[in-house]
Amino acid sequence: MKSFSLGVMMMFLSTAGAANSEPVEGNSGVLVVRGALTESACRLEMNSAWQDVWLRDTGTGRLQTTGDRGQPSTFELRLRDCLRVSTSQRDQRSGALTWSASQPAVTVSFNAPADMDNPQLVKAQGVSGFGLRLLDHRGRDVRLGSRGEPLLLVPGQNTLTYTITPERTRGSLVAGAYRAVVDFRLNYD
Repeated sequence: MKSFSLGVMMMFLSTAGAANSEPVEGNSGVLVVRGALTESACRLEMNSAWQDVWLRDTGTGRLQTTGDRGQPSTFELRLRDCLRVSTSQRDQRSGALTWSASQPAVTVSFNAPADMDNPQLVKAQGVSGFGLRLLDHRGRDVRLGSRGEPLLLVPGQNTLTYTITPERTRGSLVAGAYRAVVDFRLNYD
């Protein structure tokens, strides 16, 4: 925040002096305002933009075989103020066209380091032998780094629901506290 404020002040000072050839002496100045008014299909609620998902404790006895899973936890992305707009998006995986004359569509992509033993899973930092599986609202795998299928949204408010589940990999199982950071992006093409 400090570097942004300093950058804005420096831009203000350099622009103020450049706007008129006379030096600025306390009684005059120039304020340059820039921005962009963009059309967005929806607004992501702030409590969806930063979430702390707690996965319950998972005992190593529950994860004895590759593919064994712990308890899933659900998280939601809440969208507000979705506009009534037309959309036409092609699914990157299947090639199927999602089209509507009055509903916006969104694709969601999740990015995180992948588990070395199973690249379909998010790497859990601090432990080994398991990763974290992301599933969409239909129980299908979320592919890290690629867009999911286009989802038609209802004008107004929408909730996109996902689950994250600990899953055993073929690596040696080492217990401990773990952490993972997953970035996501909403795309309204």
